[in-house]
Amino acid sequence: MDWDISHILADWDFEPGGAIVRRFIGKDGVEKIQMRIDLGILQMNADGRPDGKLPYGKPSYFDHLRDKLEDFEEKHNGDDDGFQLESKECHKLQQEAIQYHHRYICYFQLEDYANVVRDTERNLDAISFVVQYCPSEENIWSLRQLTPQLLMMRTRSTAAQYLALGNHSKAITNVEEGLEQLRAFYDSVSRPDLAEDSSELQALETWLEELKDQRPLSKREKLEIELNEAIRQENFEKAAKVRDEIKNLESSSN
Repeated sequence: MDWDISHILADWDFEPGGAIVRRFIGKDGVEKIQMRIDLGILQMNADGRPDGKLPYGKPSYFDHLRDKLEDFEEKHNGDDDGFQLESKECHKLQQEAIQYHHRYICYFQLEDYANVVRDTERNLDAISFVVQYCPSEENIWSLRQLTPQLLMMRTRSTAAQYLALGNHSKAITNVEEGLEQLRAFYDSVSRPDLAEDSSELQALETWLEELKDQRPLSKREKLEIELNEAIRQENFEKAAKVRDEIKNLESSSN
């Protein structure tokens, strides 16, 4: 077997800041994603668990643990009291979450925002599961610290989908909600220092201002600008006509 991948790397130079992600159909007929890194290539499946494995025959290790919880509840009359995750289980969840992290970063570069949302929400669900059932604060934080980036990436991707549909206002609302979720996270972990230095908060706040500046004006807003300009130029005839248009617009909206 030829283990050398030098010819693949030679045909795909690593360029920081450039396009370093591609997708294709593998020899097994399964869609793959590749990310070019400085020392090689990461390859993952486009769907399911990124490494293509089926832990305990399940789509992911997280699915295996959720089934384990369901079995526990069935034996305890639907009660989850007493169910706990072991440290090794939390560690495996963390390792698996990192796989999904690499993939949603790839999807973001590919502008496949629906799949970014899918994978970020999957990891957020895994974090909630660990917070609820892991007794170790250290193990909880090892996963929970990923929350800010997950919230930011989900927010950016959801808002990008609204922008693609031409719904600028909904995109702005979505970013505002994402900022609230980020601030709520920092409050919940009692770490105001993290909030102050949060690159995720700063990135979303900057993008929100850009979105507001780029927001298309409504017909009324355009008329009001036109009215103010006519008054400034002392074109009172035009100002009167614009006022009539605004009144007609108000009447039709009532």
